[in-house]
Amino acid sequence: MPPRQATITRRTAETDISARLSLDGTGEARIATGIGFLDHMLHALTRHALLDLDLEAKGDLHIDFHHTTEDCGIVLGQALRQALGEKRGIRRYGHAILPMDEALAEAALDISGRPFLAWTVPFARPKVGEMDTELFEEFFRAFAFNAGITLHVTLKAGTNAHHVAEACFKAVARALRMAVEPDPRAADSVPSTKGVLEA
Repeated sequence: MPPRQATITRRTAETDISARLSLDGTGEARIATGIGFLDHMLHALTRHALLDLDLEAKGDLHIDFHHTTEDCGIVLGQALRQALGEKRGIRRYGHAILPMDEALAEAALDISGRPFLAWTVPFARPKVGEMDTELFEEFFRAFAFNAGITLHVTLKAGTNAHHVAEACFKAVARALRMAVEPDPRAADSVPSTKGVLEA
């Protein structure tokens, strides 16, 4: 399998973001979004998905964290889609159920080419540190739609907002790791009866 890597740059009036992604990494991350908790979550995602990711974002944080969080999801999704190419030889599906102290999160995804997010994750409070908890859904929606994946994230248990968010990111990471892995039985085939994985 050739190297599965991508470099994406996105510049708008609201954000300036660059990312380099390798799907066959060791979990090395260099993340600087200007949002401490988002950096923490992206480090966790990278580590548990065994990706290598460099991501730097400069955004209008003086307004709020919405644009930067959403646009980081866009860029990461675009990088994943580009790195996967025709998606030959991958497992395609991934799932994980992950405990984080009292929190329990489940993630299931399909690298289908058909973007969708089902997000069933209630938070007991509106913020983690300075970050609005509603922005986690915005991040994952942007990620799923730009990556072209179907993603379901469900909270099974949990009250601590930090634990809930971290369990979700780690569950998605483990599911993503499973889905992008080369399938030794699939050779170079596209895992679809259609012969392609696009919308």
